[in-house]
Amino acid sequence: METEGYRCRSSRYIESGQSAVPSSVLFAAGLLGNVLALLLLGQHRRRSRSPGGRPPRVSAFYVLVSGLAVTDLLGKCLLSPIVLAAYAYNRSLSELGPGGRGEDEPGVLCQLFAFLMAFFGLAPTLLLLAMALECWLSLGHPYFYRRHLTRRLGATLGPAAAGLCALFCALPLLGFGAPMQYCPGTWCFIRMAGGGPRQLGFPVLYASLMGLLVLAIVACNVSSMRHLYGMARRQPRRGAPPAAAPRMEELDHLVLLGLMTVLFTVCSLPLIIRAYMGAFAADFNENADLSALRFLSVNSIVDPWVFIIFRTSPFRTFVRRVCRR
Repeated sequence: METEGYRCRSSRYIESGQSAVPSSVLFAAGLLGNVLALLLLGQHRRRSRSPGGRPPRVSAFYVLVSGLAVTDLLGKCLLSPIVLAAYAYNRSLSELGPGGRGEDEPGVLCQLFAFLMAFFGLAPTLLLLAMALECWLSLGHPYFYRRHLTRRLGATLGPAAAGLCALFCALPLLGFGAPMQYCPGTWCFIRMAGGGPRQLGFPVLYASLMGLLVLAIVACNVSSMRHLYGMARRQPRRGAPPAAAPRMEELDHLVLLGLMTVLFTVCSLPLIIRAYMGAFAADFNENADLSALRFLSVNSIVDPWVFIIFRTSPFRTFVRRVCRR
């Protein structure tokens, strides 16, 4: 049966026994973490100010980290208030907003929520890939990096990538894919099981794209580690060369990027698995789908706290000692 397992697809009210406390705590943790991360990045920018009042020299990596924090913060500020409003009025997302064009189509607010979930799940992946490429080019191809990677290029590529990501995530609104409401009535995402190729093609494509981006990020990180290891092997055992300090900064970037990559992989892998299982095995386990969506949303909450913890001196000292050994 096509709608088997999707008991909240047309619900008007939130399932009984649900509480807004977990959503409120997660929203507060995500908001606080991203604001603190942006404050730390602003402090780093002030410390990087050049003598003579010239503009601060901030690496491209920190610009990308700032973009990641802004993206996560924007996602939390757009999605979490909708969930809390649904709890406050005890109405599902389809019931809160204007109705869809057909009886089986979710409301406009639910469709918007599904679009935002897809966008803020994919956009941080693109930023992580950009960070991995920046680190790989700075270590393995420094001449090309200094010659071609300018601030103007970064300012151009950022909005362009966001626009392409938005166009891709808007495909379900145009008929390729089907937005759907999930239990307890406070979540909406793309339907991941049941229907024909037109409904299931987008979740498979979305999961495949995320999987390819994760593989590309891991490949860039492994290559960067290989370059750093080769540099360490070429350094003399006693006496640090003049290039040691910049390499330690790149090591910090690589370790932070590696931690964020592991976190993102763990949070996105359940959604990738559920998309394939729903499309090819017709698995209608809505509880598993909801768990996968929650894992994906947790990534934007934990990311800034990883950055905050990494910026502490004891943690960075410990990481550098381990890497030296």
